[in-house]
Amino acid sequence: MWRKILTVVAIIILLTGIGFLLFPTVSNFIGQQRANNVIEEYSETLDHVIKEDDPETAKELGITAKSFEEALEKGEIDEEGYPVNSEGVRTYSYTVSFEYDLDRLYSDSKEYNASIFHHQGTVDTINYEKAALDMSRYGLNNLYGYLSAPSIDLYLPVYLGANDSMMSYGAAHLSGTSLPIDEKNTNVAIAGHTGYIGRIFFDNIKRLDLGDTVSFTNYWETIDYEVIDFKTVAPNETGDIYIKDGRQLMTLITCTPDGHGGFGRYLVICEKK
Repeated sequence: MWRKILTVVAIIILLTGIGFLLFPTVSNFIGQQRANNVIEEYSETLDHVIKEDDPETAKELGITAKSFEEALEKGEIDEEGYPVNSEGVRTYSYTVSFEYDLDRLYSDSKEYNASIFHHQGTVDTINYEKAALDMSRYGLNNLYGYLSAPSIDLYLPVYLGANDSMMSYGAAHLSGTSLPIDEKNTNVAIAGHTGYIGRIFFDNIKRLDLGDTVSFTNYWETIDYEVIDFKTVAPNETGDIYIKDGRQLMTLITCTPDGHGGFGRYLVICEKK
C-alpha cells in the first residue's frame, strides 16, 4: 500500500518538476503567438482602410460612412470597429479603419513631434505612462504599430504609454519622446520588459550587433533603422532619448542589473538608414 502511495507521490513530483521546466518555454510561445496575432490583425486592418477613392472596399463591407465616428453612429460597425449588419451581428472577421481618421492621426502625430522638438529635458517618469495621443479619437486602440528585428527574431506590437497594462502585452512608446513617423528631428523611445515571467519582450536586444536592422511599421510606412550604439545608464539619465538636431533616431530601452542590487537601463541606439 505504502509503495503505491510513494509511487503516486513520486509521479506527481516528477510531473510538477517537468511542468516547472516547461512553463517558461510554453508561456513564451503563447506570448509570442499572441503578439503575432496582434500584428496580423493590425496588418489586416490596414488592408481594409475605407478610402474615399476606393468605394469597392466600402461597398463590400456594407459601409457608407467616411469616419469611425460616423460609421458607429450609423450602426455600420461596432465599438471595436468590426463591420456589423442591421442586427448588430459582425459580418467580417477583422476591424476596419478609415483614411479620414488615419490622415488626422498622421497630422496630429507631426504636430505632437513638432511640439516637443524645442522642449527636451528631464521628463518625470510618471508622464511616460500616459499615451502621447488619445487613439480612441481616431477609432483605434493604443496600438501605434509594431517593432521588428529579424536578426534576433523580434516582432512586437508597440502601444502608446509605458504603463503596466500596455507593457504586459508588448513594447511601449514613452510619452514625451517622438512618435515613430518618418521625419528628421525625432528620437523615438520604446521600452520593453526584460525577465518578464512567461514572456520574452526585450530579453534579446542585447544580442543585436552594430549594423543590424530594426524596423518600425506604423499606419503609413515601415521605417528601417540601423543599430549604431549601445549604452548602460542610470534610470535618471535621460539625455540619450533627447532629439538630436537633424537626425532621425530610435532608442530601445530595457532594465539591466547595475551590479549593486538595483537596475540600470540598457539602451540600443538606432538611426534611420
